[in-house]
Parts: sequence; C-alpha cells; structure tokens
Amino acid sequence: MKLSQYYLPLLKETPADAQIASHRLMLRAGMIRQEGAGIYAWLPLGHRVLKKIEQIVREEEDRAGAVEMLMPTIQQADLWRESGRYDAYGKEMLRITDRGDREMLFGPTNEEMITEIFRAGVRSYKDLPTLLYHIQWKFRDEIRPRFGVMRGREFLMKDAYSFDIDEASARHSYNRFFAAYLRTFSRMGLTAIPMRADTGPIGGDLSHEFIVLADTGESAVFCDKRLLDLPIPGADTDFSKDLQPIVDQFTNYYAATDEIYDEKEFEQKVDEDNRVSARGIEIGHIFYFGTKYSKAMNALVTGPDGKNTAVHMGSYGVGVSRLVGAVIEAFHDDDGCKWPMSVAPFHVGLVNLKPGDADTDAACNNIYKGLQAAGVDVLYDETKARPGEKFARMDLIGAPLQVVIGPRGLGEGKVEVKRRSDGAREELALEAVVEYASSAVRDGLSHP
Repeated sequence: MKLSQYYLPLLKETPADAQIASHRLMLRAGMIRQEGAGIYAWLPLGHRVLKKIEQIVREEEDRAGAVEMLMPTIQQADLWRESGRYDAYGKEMLRITDRGDREMLFGPTNEEMITEIFRAGVRSYKDLPTLLYHIQWKFRDEIRPRFGVMRGREFLMKDAYSFDIDEASARHSYNRFFAAYLRTFSRMGLTAIPMRADTGPIGGDLSHEFIVLADTGESAVFCDKRLLDLPIPGADTDFSKDLQPIVDQFTNYYAATDEIYDEKEFEQKVDEDNRVSARGIEIGHIFYFGTKYSKAMNALVTGPDGKNTAVHMGSYGVGVSRLVGAVIEAFHDDDGCKWPMSVAPFHVGLVNLKPGDADTDAACNNIYKGLQAAGVDVLYDETKARPGEKFARMDLIGAPLQVVIGPRGLGEGKVEVKRRSDGAREELALEAVVEYASSAVRDGLSHP
C-alpha cells in the first residue's frame, strides 16, 4: 500500500483522557477514533491488526477441534429468563424493545443462545463432544469505560462452548482450550499466565484467567515466576489425546488473581525468590460450569443407558479487540508501537528519502513490487514529507522492519534496514532486501 493512498489520520497531540500507552498510541497512530463513551471506530491501521489477531485466534480454535459459526448480536430476553440470568445480570446488559414490544438485549455473552442451538440439533451422546465458537461483537454497558479498547463497552470477542456427556469428558474439552490459549497468545509474542479465578456470573467451579503482566493491568496478580519460562505446546500437539499433563505443568505453580488470592497459601507454596506480585491484563477466560445451563434450559441427550441426561458445558472467551491494546502495552516505547511480526499491520515500512529522483524512485518501486509479490505487507512512504517526519511516522505505527532508500546509499548499491524492536540498523545490498524481509516475516510468523 502506498502511503499517499492510505487513510492514516495521525494525531500530533495526545488527548488528555488517554491514560495508558495503548490508548495514547492507538489514537496518535490513527488506529481508532472514539464515537462515544467506550465505543470506537476501527480505522484502517487498527483494523489490519484486529484482523490478524482474529485470524490467529481462529487458527488455534480450529486446531483444537472447535467448529466456527456465527450468532447474532441481538438476543431474546426469554432465552435469558429460561436460564434465570435475565434479572440477575445487572445494568451492564443493554436491554431493548422492538416495535412489537418484544423484550430483546444486545448480547454480552452467548451461553443461553448456544444452549438453545445445541438442544435443537443434538439428541444423542454419540454426537458428543460438540465444540462450537464464534467471533462476534459484544456490548456491556460498563459504568466507567476507560483505557480505550482495553475496557470499552463494545468489543470483539471470541467465545467458544463445549458440550459433553459427563464431567470427565467436559474436563478434557476444558483442557483443549487451556492448551489452545497458551499457543494462541504465544503466537502474538505474549507470555500469558493461567491463573485461578472467580467464576462470577458465568457460574461453575472451575475457571482460569489468562493474564499478561503489565503495570497498567486492572487486576492485582500473584504468581510463581517460574511460570514465565514454561514451554508452550507445539504445533504437533494432538488435542484428541490426554492434555492433563500440559495443564498440570502450569497449574502446579501458584498463580491467582486478587479475587481469590490467599497470602498464607502464596507464602507457603512459593519461596521468596520466586514470588511475583504485579498488575495484569486479562486477555482470556475459560470456565467449566457443569449442567448449570443445560438443566435450566432442558438441553438433554440420550446417554449410553438410553436415559436422557443433561450435558456438561464450558465456555471459553478471548478478548480479540482487547488483545490489540494488550500487545501494545507489552511492546512499545515513547516513539510508538513495536509490533511482533505476526500481528503487525505492515511488516515493512519502505521509506523513499528523495521522491522524484529517478534512480531512487526506480529502486523503491522495484523493492515495493518485490515485497508484494513475496507476500510481505508493505507500507510505501513515497510522499514529499521531510525525512524526520517520515522516520517518526514509521516509528509511531511500528512496522517491524524499516527499509530506507536514498541517493547516498544507492550510489554504493546499498540500502539501510532498521529493526523497530531494538533500533538496530544494517546496510544491505539492494538486491538482498526482498529475501531478507521475506525471511524475517517467515521467521516471525512461524508457530512456536
């Protein structure tokens, strides 16, 4: 994409209400625009990151054996009355009435709807397990939306649901998503720690939050630092087999949010040198809640004994839009974003230092076309802005590689390449740039 043809409304000044780095940088880099309290339009640059994160989430859900579908944003109040949650949920639920005076709501989550869909289509234990997911916009009327996309009212979420014949089978499904989440977040460059957590209004007695440590996190967290170095399940993981050893490896170490933190237990289980007390950002949450919804909503299957039995269920959420902010919180400096290659809006920022010069233009055009042909996402700055402005813009939007071409280097057949992650620079032969960038993208996108 050529910069002159791209919509990139940068801000010179940061709005006063942007309190954390991700909010400031998303506004400054023209990734989002606020349209209401906690409601944002995703502009082209931000939308590119959002879609890349969404695709990683989708690939790992598919790998775990879940099947994608799409449920509507608007739900019937009667479904929630079946489960008993309609009156109990609270003011976070946006309740509406259609022209026929039917009570509706803008879905904050989908346990009721997916249970209704399941009970209409599955009759026998032979069709289990059933793992379904969708990626859809949600709305929760937060009393105090803040921190940009980190705590907005409208947000993009992946929620998955499992249906099994008994608790043992349901826990295997739970473990599938546990392992899938470790892989999902690792592919984005994040170290996510599974922590025991309160189940809240979802219900059940088994739950883990996946937390990224960050000073701007909304939760206090306490864990064993050895969790930060545990190996992540590989691409060859067989999700149909017993995954309990993977889960045990992570849950044998102490890790808990402040909601269920016990100081005495923490001190007993973790020696002083390994204790971590920090802030954290929740990026995923998984629940096993047994037959809470299936009994209330009559989601039954015929078991091996020929009798009807309520299925065991779990739900598994990932904050897709929140992850954009979480990645920025993990990877940025004062100058801007420092995207991991896997989620970067553009892999390469190509800078023409002297547009209008025949040789420089020709070299830039050749590299631009070569990168595109190699499948590398490239933003080509061919504008007449000053070099300092071009460099600052590329640092702000955070392309992992910056390729800088000007007459001085071309005289020697060389171009400069800068790595955004650490600022390191090197000179490459003009003909080596496309392969260098292609290799960097392949390495950056490789699965752990």
